[in-house]
Amino acid sequence: MSQAVGQQIEADFFAKFPTSAQDYKKACELFPSGVTHDGRYMKPFPIYVDRAQGAHKYDVDGNDIIDYWSGHGALILGHSHPAMVEAVQAQVAKGTHFGACHELELEWGELVRQLVPSCEMLRFTSSGTEATMMALRVSRIATGKTKVIKFAGHFHGWHDLLTQASEPPHDDKSYSMPGVTNGVSDELVIIRPNDLELVERTIDEHDPACIIVEATGSRWGVVPLEDGFLQGLRQLTADKGVLLIMDEVISGFRVAPGGMQEVCGIVPDLTSLAKIVAGGLPGGCLAGRADLMQAIAFDNPFGQKMKHPGTYNANPLSAAAGIAVLKEVATGEPCRQANESAAKLRRGMNEVLTRKNVNWAVYGQFSIIKVFPGYDGPRPEDDSFVPYDNDFDKLDRKHDARLGHAFRCALLLNGVDWFGWGAMTTASHTDEDIDFTVNAFERAIDALRNDGLID
Repeated sequence: MSQAVGQQIEADFFAKFPTSAQDYKKACELFPSGVTHDGRYMKPFPIYVDRAQGAHKYDVDGNDIIDYWSGHGALILGHSHPAMVEAVQAQVAKGTHFGACHELELEWGELVRQLVPSCEMLRFTSSGTEATMMALRVSRIATGKTKVIKFAGHFHGWHDLLTQASEPPHDDKSYSMPGVTNGVSDELVIIRPNDLELVERTIDEHDPACIIVEATGSRWGVVPLEDGFLQGLRQLTADKGVLLIMDEVISGFRVAPGGMQEVCGIVPDLTSLAKIVAGGLPGGCLAGRADLMQAIAFDNPFGQKMKHPGTYNANPLSAAAGIAVLKEVATGEPCRQANESAAKLRRGMNEVLTRKNVNWAVYGQFSIIKVFPGYDGPRPEDDSFVPYDNDFDKLDRKHDARLGHAFRCALLLNGVDWFGWGAMTTASHTDEDIDFTVNAFERAIDALRNDGLID
């Protein structure tokens, strides 16, 4: 054994997940590093899931595991919600791809427009990455300008136009990204978040087409946006004539039915959506002002059209799933339930850390939970706590990779699947699930300490 995650943890991991270990050997002959998504890579190997229901998933070895990946954030009702399953089953019998317009896309689009304050018109895509890429192209066509301002640490997908600075800088303090040319990255201006004066100076210097912001802060809340920042950003961009793109791929339909823009009471010019919008199936969209969305229309006022094909745009299965889920979201109950479960989980985990005298901290907003190892500040007093008073330089950093793998393994051994150093709850997480998770977290901390991975 490599002992990549601690001697006892690794031995127990191989013993509990033997079929996953064998599956991973096969995967390494098929896929780079044996995975189909960077986030699923872990040492000594990832688990393989057979089925899922509600807040639980069941792996190929028959283990019952409470899930906090929540479909990479795409699930707000939990796995295999009956309304979604029924809708998709009915549609798959009718057809999976018509290569034509269909009435489900009308109903789906109208639901998005009813829920999202900024949505006057929209265009469906297959992913959030495509939605943010479209937002930039629309902005450039509409304004005739090319520069884009983004915030360090904010993630907007993996396309060339925005992938830089979605993680902490390299050892050389640069945000260069392998495979992205200078010609592309030169059009991107990267600044620190939570500083409106800096935003204003940068606008004046670069005269950008747009500013894009991740609605819950960098990488879904590692560095939260401070109170008033989004409102100030909206006012500033309006005064300066700069388009504001709000990336709600994660926050949309999760923090509230109308997303973060509903919570903050603002209306951005364009909004990128994905994940929950398609009910857990592949899908996304760009929504926004009708005059801006005309950049995609034929014979539009801009005199040039943004090309937008896409084989799976508004796919009937995704439409069916999206309609079923958004009807539930519209009641407000799923968001409320997920938010309350997350708050209870954050409190319980911090109580464990205090009792065990471990220098970690747990924080987050809405249905998001973040774990910060190696924290040396005062203990949280309430759920508004953010480590280091939200100091960007202290929060936006890489954590020890070996400890990260060991933490995930230790939780899995105790029946919990965690999304790296973060997690998201759903409406299907019960109080019993939360209590179980807090106990599992305590046992995981003990395992890490026994293997000498934490003090």
